[in-house]
Amino acid sequence: MAQCSDAAMVLFYDIDGETSDHDYWHSYEHFHERLSVPGFLRATRWIATKGAPRYLVTYEVTDVDVARSQPYLDRLNAPSDWTSEMMPRFRGMVRGFCRVAASAGFGLGRSVAALRFTPEDGREQAVIDWLGGQMAPFLASQRGAVSAQLLRPEPPPPMTREQALRGADQAMPWVFLLHGYDPDTLDLLRKTYLGAQHLKEHGIKDVTVGRYTFHSTASAQEVRRTEKPRALSQAERNSGGPDLDQ
Repeated sequence: MAQCSDAAMVLFYDIDGETSDHDYWHSYEHFHERLSVPGFLRATRWIATKGAPRYLVTYEVTDVDVARSQPYLDRLNAPSDWTSEMMPRFRGMVRGFCRVAASAGFGLGRSVAALRFTPEDGREQAVIDWLGGQMAPFLASQRGAVSAQLLRPEPPPPMTREQALRGADQAMPWVFLLHGYDPDTLDLLRKTYLGAQHLKEHGIKDVTVGRYTFHSTASAQEVRRTEKPRALSQAERNSGGPDLDQ
C-alpha cells in the first residue's frame, strides 16, 4: 500500500492574501492539532506548480468514520484563535473523506499529478476496474513514478464551527493521484495514458488536472513524541516565531 491506510481526508483550496503565514500556521499548529486526533495517521501538504488551486492537503486516517468521531468534531467546533483568524481567508475549499478504491506502488515522490473527476452514472465500477485496477499498477511501475491511488468520496461530514468560519465546502469529487520523483515524466505519463480522450472513453467526465510539489509532511507517531506547540501571540506570529526567552 502506498498509503498508511485505506481512507483519507483530501483538501484542495486557495488562501486569500499572503500565503507564508498560512504555511507557518499549518506546519506549526494545525498539523500537530489534527494528528493528535485519534484516527489521524499522516498529514501531507503540496503546492501547485501547474493548475489550481494552490494547495492540496491529504490526511491519511484509519477509516472514514473518523469524519463523525466525537474527538474530531470537538476539535473542529473549538478552533484556536489562530485557526479562527485563518479560516475566513480560505477560498474555494474542496474537502471530503474518501475511501482508497485502489492503490499501487509505494512511497511519496516529490511531485504528484492530481486528477479530480466524476464517473458517468452507472460506470463507477468500470472506472475502478480501469483506472484503479489497470492504470494505477502500470503507471506506478514506470520509471519516474512511485505510486498511484484512486480515491472515492464519501458523503460530506457534518457542518462545524471551523467550516462556518470559512463558508460551505464544495463537494468532494473522485481523485486520482500519481506520485513520482520526476515531474516531467509524470506529465508525460498523464498526457499519454490519461489524456482527455482516454478518460472520456472510460466514462470519466468533469476532469480537473493539477501538478503539485511536496511542501511538508508529519505523522501521528511524530506528534506523540513531540510536545504540543504553545500558542503564539500575534506579535510572535508576525515576527516569524516564538521569542527566544520563552
